[in-house]
Amino acid sequence: MAGVYATTTTTTTRVTVRYFAAARAAAGTETEPLELPGTPTVDDVVTALRDRHGAELARVLERCSFLLDEFAVRDRSTPLSDGATFDVLPPFAGG
Repeated sequence: MAGVYATTTTTTTRVTVRYFAAARAAAGTETEPLELPGTPTVDDVVTALRDRHGAELARVLERCSFLLDEFAVRDRSTPLSDGATFDVLPPFAGG
């Protein structure tokens, strides 16, 4: 059929990931962009990071806490919006 086109829209969510301390060392970078399809959750981001960086970061991620746009997030089903900042914070020791 001439003149008829099917359009498909795919939503991509762009997130800036920032790593701290042991997470930075395991990822090999301080910050990186991440693009995921649709509206990803915290769990989707963690899975993507694990897949991207391998076993060393995967071990660190098991002990990490996360900030989403500077607020602590514990529910891994929390959705991320486009342009969000996702911080990966391993446990810190201090004295």
